[in-house]
Amino acid sequence: MEHRASGWMWYPGDLELYHALRQNFSRVERGKGWPAYWKSSGFRQRVAFWRTYTLEAETQLRVLAHGTGFVRLIEERANWHIDEISRQHERKEYKYAFGETITCGPGNVTIVIHVGRIEAMPSAYVEGDVICSDEGWTADDYNEPQPAAGSRYFRDPGQDPAEWPYAEEQIPPAGSREVEGGTLYCWPEEMTAQLKIEAPADRLAQMTVYPGESEDEALDPEHCYLRWKPDAATGLCPRCAVRYVFIPGDPVQVTAVSQFVEYPERASFSCDDPLLNRIWEVSERTFRLCSGIFFIDGIKRDQWIWSGDAYQSIFVNRYLLADPEIETRTLTALRGSDPMYSHINTIMDYSLFWILSVMEHDHSAGDPGYLTFIYPKMRSLMDFCEQRTDENGFLTARERDWVYIDWAELDKEGPIAGEQMLYAAAWDAMSAAAGKLGREEEAAAYAEKAAALRQKIRRYYWSEERGAYIDSYVSGRNYVSRQTNILAIRTGCADAAQQGRILRGVLHDPEIPAIRTPYFQFYALDALGTLGELDTVLSTIRSYWGGMLERGAVTFWEEFDPTVTGTSQYDMYGDRFGKSLCHAWAASPVYLLARYFVGLETVREEKLRCVLRPQLQYFGKLDVTLPVGMDGASAELHWDGEELRVRCSGAEGTLYVFGRETALRDGAEAVLRDQALQPEGFVV
Repeated sequence: MEHRASGWMWYPGDLELYHALRQNFSRVERGKGWPAYWKSSGFRQRVAFWRTYTLEAETQLRVLAHGTGFVRLIEERANWHIDEISRQHERKEYKYAFGETITCGPGNVTIVIHVGRIEAMPSAYVEGDVICSDEGWTADDYNEPQPAAGSRYFRDPGQDPAEWPYAEEQIPPAGSREVEGGTLYCWPEEMTAQLKIEAPADRLAQMTVYPGESEDEALDPEHCYLRWKPDAATGLCPRCAVRYVFIPGDPVQVTAVSQFVEYPERASFSCDDPLLNRIWEVSERTFRLCSGIFFIDGIKRDQWIWSGDAYQSIFVNRYLLADPEIETRTLTALRGSDPMYSHINTIMDYSLFWILSVMEHDHSAGDPGYLTFIYPKMRSLMDFCEQRTDENGFLTARERDWVYIDWAELDKEGPIAGEQMLYAAAWDAMSAAAGKLGREEEAAAYAEKAAALRQKIRRYYWSEERGAYIDSYVSGRNYVSRQTNILAIRTGCADAAQQGRILRGVLHDPEIPAIRTPYFQFYALDALGTLGELDTVLSTIRSYWGGMLERGAVTFWEEFDPTVTGTSQYDMYGDRFGKSLCHAWAASPVYLLARYFVGLETVREEKLRCVLRPQLQYFGKLDVTLPVGMDGASAELHWDGEELRVRCSGAEGTLYVFGRETALRDGAEAVLRDQALQPEGFVV
């Protein structure tokens, strides 16, 4: 557990699995529930929590629990295993109900808390001056004892970890107008909220409420994605995405009770370009709305936990919230429990992105405890993937497998290149994970698999004639897509010479179909950033995300095609208003601006270090604060066009700017005035 004061504890993974079920079963479409269609892992219904103490004096404690069960006090035995308790009767043993005051000591005592619960995960809380539910407890599911889990969100004895403690804010509408036989209420920003309607009970009983992400959606009762009947006693509607609300009939008083997980402000961005400032602001708003208990895709439609969305969210989180717990909650929930019998979210590439996500989390958080916990599930997932390969070692789709990559026209006949590239990167990640855990033989074996697979990818998919990687060698079409070649760059499958040809012959070729989703814009611009194509990255950020702002976006969308206008721009999947207008994978400008233009990278060595390569040629003024790692360290950069000031707090680093290298000391400020002058030194 993370905390030393008392807190609720549960079997590791159970909180994530329970709340993931609630999250993934929360989707509603036009009055019909739509639970997620992939494997849903359940939590444990019966758990024992135990710990042994050596007490110098008598002490008291009280155990609270959610579930049915009892407390066992075993005296005068310091070393034991839970399976031995029922077989040994010579020691003193007492049983207590939950809530009773227990007196024990001095001497060796063991506390065992047995809890069973059907409707939610079992949990326990121990109050006492000496014995309390802090670090050191074991959670045992009668199969695999593990260190008990807890969270900073559940420290209060009056809580139930099955109910998330959302922060709330009551927000009245900014305006309303009578229209089409009812009233349209609007708010300046989208939010996740419960709508509270104040009206007589008979009116509430007859009322239907139509919330929408756009005005057009709210005013279209037939196609509006969400519709609610308020609770006749409370006037409350279920928690959902809210910006506009249409209520037929006479006006009523409406309040949006915004509900959110409160993450502290760790980052800020301001420059002399108002458009970039607005893009950062809307990206942050989008990301925060999609960052609740887990990273979810969007707040209106799915509200599901998707591995591909989560992978990109980890990159944004690194530069914005820098919260490690939302990453581990999301990764644990996505992976579920063994055995594996389908890909994560049923999507081949999403299984591979999950493996990559674990190591991206480890890079930012430096979390060996979590890596130790999750590594067995990394191995079993890769074993599952390896069982689904062909004679060439290529990962292939089986019945019910979804080969996604992107919403785009790709050649998906046979094993496709993009999946193999991600598969090779996943073997690299496995090698890195095994190496960090001291499993050197495994690390070497995984590295060999990655190298062998890359050789085959180049042999089967590289077209010397096209100067690019083709999607499929089976179909004979030799089809070249941006998506495949972007993945070739990001996964290290393309060598330096190939990268140059891809840049010229694919990424700069207007004849190759453009990318329409913010999802793959992330990969495209990240690849271009690594190749130093910063002019293209910045112009795309301005035109693509700026194009959504021109359409009135207050959060960024799941998909944007500038050629589609009118109400059709809100449609997707052949569904009227089916597009999400607040989608996590559209928040990537935070990452792109921080990584490639502020130029911040975090390096984990003996001490946490940051590397800064600010691209000041793009800014007349720049004021930025960014997190460094996830332990509270930060970097501040202030540029007024003549003088640059940089300060690291909680970390050391190196600044590369004006053609020179400058050391950054923890807590000191480096001041540089222009490239003709030497550094002014450090001002403490």
